[in-house]
Amino acid sequence: MGHIRLSREADLVVVAPATADIMAKMAAGLADDLASTLLLATNKPVMIAPAMNVRMWENKAVQRNVAILKQDGICFVGPESGDLACGEEGWGRMSEPKQIAAMIEKFFKKQDVLKDLKILVTAGPTIEPIDPVRYIANRSSGKQGYAIAESLAAAGAEVILVTGPTALPKPQVAKIIEVESAAEMLDACMKNLPADIAIMAAAVADWGIKNPAENKMKNVPELKFAKHPDILAEISKSKKRPKLVIGFAAETENLLGNAKKKLLAKKCDWILANDVGGKKVFGRDENKILFIERSHSEQWPEMSKMEVAEKLIEKIINKMRKKNEKYKVISKATA
Repeated sequence: MGHIRLSREADLVVVAPATADIMAKMAAGLADDLASTLLLATNKPVMIAPAMNVRMWENKAVQRNVAILKQDGICFVGPESGDLACGEEGWGRMSEPKQIAAMIEKFFKKQDVLKDLKILVTAGPTIEPIDPVRYIANRSSGKQGYAIAESLAAAGAEVILVTGPTALPKPQVAKIIEVESAAEMLDACMKNLPADIAIMAAAVADWGIKNPAENKMKNVPELKFAKHPDILAEISKSKKRPKLVIGFAAETENLLGNAKKKLLAKKCDWILANDVGGKKVFGRDENKILFIERSHSEQWPEMSKMEVAEKLIEKIINKMRKKNEKYKVISKATA
């Protein structure tokens, strides 16, 4: 049958332009024309390039569908911001054909490039209880860590994602462990070693309440804090230390100096630092990274968090090639 043949002959199905209507059909699993039937019947990867009016793109129903499609593993190209066919301006412009072609080429190049690697990723905040109702936490949407986990999995890695509470759809990875506190995150990380690479993108609370109340506090409390074990440092000094340990640093001043101190103190290999002082950073879809290793640092331009993830993967691949390192997953029997 035609729609079955079309859905199976291709190595990748690309929808360009992807209208709000076809995205809604894909999210709901509808099949009332050739395109939607092909998409529902395919067993191949799907990539879409959204194109619509800016108000349509920002509509809550469309954004719900975007979240569902990403959770289903659909690869997105764009949309971009600019002049729209309707005469308005804003997000919703389809990526240029050259950009779509470049993404297709990158898709095939990166497939299985990290095959046989076990990679541990942390994401999101940790929350530390004050009483059954209240808690303290570090600010984090989890978007950067989730983007990294999703990109690693798309490149063929076995990804173990340890995540604090977020409002994000869960990425398609080998294993997801949901935690709340820093102690739970540390425990989950240590239990999932050995791994070939560890990427610690979570915003872990440095301190917790020493004695959380069993019942809701009615008066202003005097809180006593206790310092938490440092997850990044614990991973770096572990007997099962991954060959590559990558940390993140959110700083409000002296970005390079403070991040370099963190790299040396935690004994990790790389630090991805960003300046979070004096501007809205948390929850955004963009990030501006200062990449730091012991003998080198470089400023990355502002880009989407998914692009940051892709650039980080390029760094990992280049390191493997440059040093001709053979990352071999330790068998589950020895793990």
